[in-house]
Amino acid sequence: MKTMLFCLLLASSLAQAQTIYKYVDPSGHVTFSNTPMKGGAPIKLSPLSTYSSSDEVKPSSSAPSSSPSTPPFSSRYPNVDSATQQQRDNGRRKILEQELANEQKALTEAQKALAEGRATRLGNERNYQKYLDRVQQLQEQVTEHQKNVEALRRELGQAASNAPK
Repeated sequence: MKTMLFCLLLASSLAQAQTIYKYVDPSGHVTFSNTPMKGGAPIKLSPLSTYSSSDEVKPSSSAPSSSPSTPPFSSRYPNVDSATQQQRDNGRRKILEQELANEQKALTEAQKALAEGRATRLGNERNYQKYLDRVQQLQEQVTEHQKNVEALRRELGQAASNAPK
């Protein structure tokens, strides 16, 4: 109940706190406050707009364009020719293939570490739970690398299916 009252009080004070007071002391330090200060000048604040002037959509009195395939705001996005896009796609594919190779190598190393970890019990693992915790961490690393490999393969498959024919 106290929390609800506090929230209501805070909301009502925020809704009314549109006047800020600015006070400049003799040494030049500026202080802003929402309570009146002796020698402070009130500053009236207007609500902030969430749109910049360039983002505002202005209604158009003209009829819609005759080509329905062109998006209405396509002028905001740069268009590139197919050769440039192909070059970008090839670069992206190379990066993904390199990441996949690195992740497969890390997966192989993690699987090897897991196999070795399961086979040996360290001297400080007299408590069996410590052994299980260590093996569990190794298993989680293997699982994480497997998920990364699968995600990269999916991404490469999508990149291949989106490639121009």
